[in-house]
Amino acid sequence: MLEVRGLEAGYGEVAVLRGIDLDLAKGEIVALLGANGAGKSTLNNNLSGLYRPQAGSICFLGQDIAGTNPDRIVEAGLIQVPEGRRVFPNLSVRENLELGSYRRARASRAANIERVYAIFPRLKERASQLAGTLSGGEQQMLAIGRGLMAEPELLILDEPSLGLSPLLVEEMFSLIQQLNRDGLSILLVEQNVVQSLAIAHRAFVLEHGVIALSGPAAELMNDAGLKASYLGI
Repeated sequence: MLEVRGLEAGYGEVAVLRGIDLDLAKGEIVALLGANGAGKSTLNNNLSGLYRPQAGSICFLGQDIAGTNPDRIVEAGLIQVPEGRRVFPNLSVRENLELGSYRRARASRAANIERVYAIFPRLKERASQLAGTLSGGEQQMLAIGRGLMAEPELLILDEPSLGLSPLLVEEMFSLIQQLNRDGLSILLVEQNVVQSLAIAHRAFVLEHGVIALSGPAAELMNDAGLKASYLGI
């Protein structure tokens, strides 16, 4: 479904990604793990077309999308839920959801809103409430719901657990796992190593712009280098 080969990217003369190889098959949760500054957001922004790679290829559903306009990438079904939620604070919950289908799945908007409400009953309760008045957890639900409105083929979740309480983090990872069980392919970009590996099929660890480790999530969970670097063991 997604195949990244030899991806080099950065900002001006500043190199951030140095030859990234990554792939994701239909129906998988693939975790992309790394600390702040490792290059995770740069990779996301290149996958989504917000920046043009300096070298390499990004193949999505058989088409090279490297450097393609973001709206075309959305239309193809690659949807990113950005770090920090980025809801529209002065619009209602329902209006935020409606904007999720602006480029894709507009004809199914009403049905998809009801689907999102079924997944997130709290959003239905707050349908007319301004998004900026929601709690952090509710805003994260709204951001994911807005992404689901476009009927994604692949959903990129960028730090979905950031800023949430431990209880809400548990709920968020359970939700991600359920969405995957329902057939959604997910690229999970996270700093939360343990819980990401617990639900992912495979994982890639990004360090200083290169893939330092990759493999089945269950195997990486027991990797001595990963434990030393990220878990302090």
